[in-house]
Amino acid sequence: MSHKILRLPAVKELTGLSRSTLYLRMSKNEFPAPISLGGRAVGWLEFEVNAWLAQKVEVSRGAK
Repeated sequence: MSHKILRLPAVKELTGLSRSTLYLRMSKNEFPAPISLGGRAVGWLEFEVNAWLAQKVEVSRGAK
């Protein structure tokens, strides 16, 4: 199974959230944590970000 890694600009674009909001939500365990790519580089697993987005859509649509 291959895993696509998203860097911060791609995650920001997909979610519409700012860097500070993403890190705040990660600190509260409300957004998937990044994985280390070595050194100071991190990335997010695309399927985890997509699952988070799908869950947000489901909650939003279910609230109506």
